[in-house]
Parts: sequence; structure tokens; C-alpha cells
Amino acid sequence: MKPLLLMLAALPGVLSAQTSAPASRAAGSLTATDVARRIGIIADDSMLGRDTPSRGLDLTAQYVADQFRAFGLKPGGDQGSWIQRYPITRRRLDLEHSRAIFASGTRADTAWFSQSARYDGGPVPETAISGTAVLVAGVHTAETADRVAVRDKVALYMPPVSADPATVQQVLRVLFLAGPKALVILSDTDSARFAASLPRHAPERTVIGTAAGRPVAFQVRSGAVERSLLAAKVDLPRLRSSTQPEVRDVPGLQVALEMKDSVTSAQSAPNTVGILEGSDPVLKNEYLVFSAHMDHIGITPGRTDSINNGADDDASGTIGVIELAEAFSRPGARPRRSIIFLTVSGEEKGLWGSDYFARHPPVPLRQMVADINIDMIGRNWPDTIVAIGKEHSDLGTTLERVNRAHRELGMTAIDDRWPEERFYFRSDHYNFARRGIPILFFFNGVHEDYHEVTDSPDKINSEKEARILKLLFYLGREIGNAAKRPDWKPESYKEIVEDQNVSVK
Repeated sequence: MKPLLLMLAALPGVLSAQTSAPASRAAGSLTATDVARRIGIIADDSMLGRDTPSRGLDLTAQYVADQFRAFGLKPGGDQGSWIQRYPITRRRLDLEHSRAIFASGTRADTAWFSQSARYDGGPVPETAISGTAVLVAGVHTAETADRVAVRDKVALYMPPVSADPATVQQVLRVLFLAGPKALVILSDTDSARFAASLPRHAPERTVIGTAAGRPVAFQVRSGAVERSLLAAKVDLPRLRSSTQPEVRDVPGLQVALEMKDSVTSAQSAPNTVGILEGSDPVLKNEYLVFSAHMDHIGITPGRTDSINNGADDDASGTIGVIELAEAFSRPGARPRRSIIFLTVSGEEKGLWGSDYFARHPPVPLRQMVADINIDMIGRNWPDTIVAIGKEHSDLGTTLERVNRAHRELGMTAIDDRWPEERFYFRSDHYNFARRGIPILFFFNGVHEDYHEVTDSPDKINSEKEARILKLLFYLGREIGNAAKRPDWKPESYKEIVEDQNVSVK
């Protein structure tokens, strides 16, 4: 028989799952009555569907901020406030005054965006950029492209003739995420067809913040820059027909990019951020994040009932974050690590607010140990909640241990039931995961009222939600008090984290 001390040391999960009296009282404060009352406030018609941006969204953010202030949370927003605002601009590229210049020795070719270059995405640089080129040609896969060093250089990608379109997209994604100054696709399309593919006027696009840290991507008709490529000893015909993956630095070739962008409109939208400091003098410098999106889809014109209240999507999650903030703020409930309580906007438009928060965090990302995201937890099965992402880190094991320790809640967290829907990539937690922060995403699935005006507060099962929040409270204590921060599964880290040079350890 093992000595008693060794037996206890082997059971950290059992010990940490024990619940103190203050923690039990804090969990008991998570009630169906409070959940229903608060959802009724932010999913009321007066909030006009909480579109991003809108007055109703601003009112919701202020309501959340007022709650955080009342709980004694530290502000994590702008200028000592609980609100972080991010700019939303509508922009249009000036095609006639935007160009790419390829130069080698005395040879220089200019590809104008109105004639022989086409913008494909990424942030338009505010000032001219230039760099030496790395040529990627021949038959590549995502695996071979992943070994190409393009950081801070201009990546020239030349797809082979008859390339598989899906493979080309995979290679482009790998190169784009590898950190080049610009990603240029050399197209062998003839001048007439290429010109026909160009818009007369660039479409307006939405830009959130400065979008720094990503390369601009564009296509150039190779015939328009052929002289400079030949001067740099780039053999276009041979490379087009190559059946092997080819990579070479082209030190004699400089690529410069000048793009002119005009702003057609400018607005802003809010995130709300409150911070509860941890109780441990060392671990308080690490942070658990509880997140949810407070926006919805606004108003559907032409209907008698035109306001999309978004009670489940995602007033349920927003109120969940508020309720958890209140519970953790109670005497004796603070864990050793600090907690960031975050409600974001723009989720319905493309995860705008969470992306901006992750690029402008109140603490370094490496100090965030996990994100627990809550999006739609007030409907469907009364005794089950889906926890997406369990398989990607040891947070799944932690959740299962906590779930077993609190069977009195009558709430079981189960695996993703809809992997084909790729929900892992469709809510705000993904902006944490792709930057290297382990996540769990709590979600009850869609229903007939999803994105309809009928997603109303009267249909919320607030008693169910209160039990889910108790489970998340105990999960948060387990993560917040653990000696060791959560760990990724290595294969999941390789698959999900976009920049493999990121480290949040």
C-alpha cells in the first residue's frame, strides 16, 4: 500500500475539486431569476437588436460596464474605462494611383492596379513597402510551403500549369500566415483576360482597426513584369512546367508596392473588459478569460415584429459573463489567477471585436492561459451542453474532472455534435486559439429561432443556464487555482495555431 502522502499527491484533481464554503455560496448566487432578469434587459426591444455598430449596442456595452464597476472589477478598456472601442472604417482602393514596381539592375517594370495587378486581400499598407523576393514555384503542398522562409520578404508564388485549385489555396494560406511583407501571385493569364477580371472601381471594404501584422496579397500578370524577372534570371516557362517544388531567393529583384486607399466612412464599436485580480502574488500575473459576444443582427425591415432580440444568440452568453463576474467577485471566491471578463461586439459581422481585443489586449497574450467562450447556452436540452474544443487541449480533461465532481448540477458537458459545421472556427474563441491560447466553447446548438425575430427572452430556459454557469464557475476555479497552466495537444497546436512562432508559454 502506498503511503498516504503519496496517494494524496497522486490525486490533485480530486483535491482541487473540493469546494470551500465561500465558493459554494458564490456558486449559489448564480440563479435562474437573475439570469432571466438580465437577459430581459439586453434582449429587450429597446436595444433594437444590438447591431454592430448601433445605439442599442452602445447601451448594452454601458450596461455591462456598469455591472463590472458595481462588482469592483478593474477596468481593462481604454483610458482607465471598462470599454474598449475599435474603429470601423469603410475604404476603397484607388486603382489609378496604386502600383507594384519590379526592379532588377537597370530593368524596372510597373504593374498598375488598373491594368495588370489585382488586389486580393490583406491590409492595404499605409506607406510604401519594398523588399527582396523569394520565389516559390513548381508543385507545392501545404507541407512543403510550410518550410519556405518568407518572413519579412516579398513572396512570389507561381502556381504550376494545371495546378489543383484546392492545393493552391492551401499553399497560399501557409505563405500568407508565414509573415511576408507581401504575397504576390504571378499569373500567366493573357492581358485581355486579366484586364477583364479587374473591377472598374474597387469595391468598398470594411477595415477593423489598422489590421497591422498581415501581408497584403495581390496578383500580377507575369507578362507585365517579365523584363525585370528575366533580368533577375527567373526562367518563367521552365518554372511554369516544373513538377518539383522549387524555392529560391532572388536577391537581385526588388519589389516595391505603393497603394492609395481612401476612407469613405468611419465609425466605432465597443468591447467591454473587466479584470478581477487573482489572490496569488505570482499567479495573479496569469489570466483566464471568460468571453461572449453582446452584439446581434439588428433589425429586419418590412416586418411587423422587426427587432431581432438575440436572447439566446448571445444575450445568454453575455449575461453568463456578467453572472460569473459577480460570483467570482464574492468574498472568498477569487482564484489564484486573475480573470478577464470580456464581452465583445462584431461577432456576427466576422469576429471583429474579439480580433481587435486579441491584437490590443490589456495584458500580453502570453499571460492568458485559457479562454472560456460562451455563445448560446439558454435553449435546447435541459441537462446537456456541448463543449467544443475538448479534444485540443487538456482543458477537456479538466472539464471532465469538474463535471464528475459536480453531478449535483444535473448538467453534462459533451463533445462537439456537429464537427462538419466547424463551429470551432466560427465564434470569438477562435481569435484566441489561433494565437496559441487553449479554449473551450460552450454552445447549445442552433434552433428554429436562430437569427430570427422569434429568438426572444421568454424562450430562454434560465434554470438550465444557471446550472451551466455553476459548472463554468467550478471550471474557472479549477483552471484559476491549478499549479500548471493548460497545455495544447501537440497535433492540435500544429493544426490550429496560425503562427507557429507564437508562444504563450
